[in-house]
Amino acid sequence: MAKRIVLTLAVTAVLVAALGFVKFRQIQTAIGQAAAFTPPPEAVTTVVAVEEHWSATLSAIGTAAAVQGVEISADLPGTVDVVAFDSGQSVREGDVLAKLDTRQELAQLAAAEAQRELARVNFERMHGLLDEQVVSRAEFDRATADLRQGEARVGEIRSAIDRKTIRAPFSGLLGIRHVNRGQYLSAGDVLVTLQSLNPIYVNFGVPQQAMTELHLGRDVRISSADGKGTGFTGHITAVDSIVDPATRNIQAQATLPNPGALLRPGMFVQSEVTLGGSSNIIPLPASSISYAPYGDSVFVVTDLKDPSGKSYRGVRQQFVKVGTGRGDQIGIVSGLKAGDEVVTSGVFKLRNGVAVLVNNKILPANSSTPKPENS
Repeated sequence: MAKRIVLTLAVTAVLVAALGFVKFRQIQTAIGQAAAFTPPPEAVTTVVAVEEHWSATLSAIGTAAAVQGVEISADLPGTVDVVAFDSGQSVREGDVLAKLDTRQELAQLAAAEAQRELARVNFERMHGLLDEQVVSRAEFDRATADLRQGEARVGEIRSAIDRKTIRAPFSGLLGIRHVNRGQYLSAGDVLVTLQSLNPIYVNFGVPQQAMTELHLGRDVRISSADGKGTGFTGHITAVDSIVDPATRNIQAQATLPNPGALLRPGMFVQSEVTLGGSSNIIPLPASSISYAPYGDSVFVVTDLKDPSGKSYRGVRQQFVKVGTGRGDQIGIVSGLKAGDEVVTSGVFKLRNGVAVLVNNKILPANSSTPKPENS
């Protein structure tokens, strides 16, 4: 009985040892396979770095503003008798826009003119009687005052009639009409807006450190958010006398031609001031820059070797100094050299030494003067 138990235990121990050995070998094999596993290369797009000559510029966000812009309103209260304009119409200085009802003023004018005529006749009579010394100087002075008062009253009523004819104060483009015939207007009620759009102002702010670069007459290049304003150029015509204490920016104003009125007051624009100097930079698509608190970097594709000494195409992280941007491009001031193959998309999934597969069938935007199709 004891021999049988010992034999059973021995057989069981041998089986357990055999199973453990087999499992140990399987784990060793898995560990070896994991250690030897090479992840597939990451698909990326690249561009070959080329050095370019960029003139020194200063970029800022700006807002278009009319050289002349007003809300045309009623000077005196009254009922609209004539509306002589349409919404969006171009007008010239002095064009009649609207007329208010002046029937009451015309009746008052007729009465005032009759009173003035009576005062004039009385004045002439008094003048003759004064020469004959029939009336006193006081009576003649009273007649003179009555004549002048009558003339002033006529002038006052004519002025009121003229003020009820609303004219364009300058040439420009009208906005949307806010008045209709028969509508009663109080003094100050707005009829329409009028903007002079060519030329046009662009106001923009720059940091106080760049204040010394803002000289009158410097060229300014303007591009609107929808791309239609690209190519407009003007000149700095005014610089504010104070720095905004909240933003530490100083405001500058550029004046530029605006044919076709493509730029409208209030429109957001990108301003680029030409500073006169220049530098050699390497422009890259903005998508190729990896921004981080410890420094900005790009990934350069190059030949690397794995631990076994086998060569493969991989990337190395290269820290760079970033300069100004133009359109889709960012200028690299230092850290790269011409001829380096730089990753332009897929940067977020890369790290130093990762194998890559370059596929440049579809490339990210890379233009210094982009013109979006869906603007």
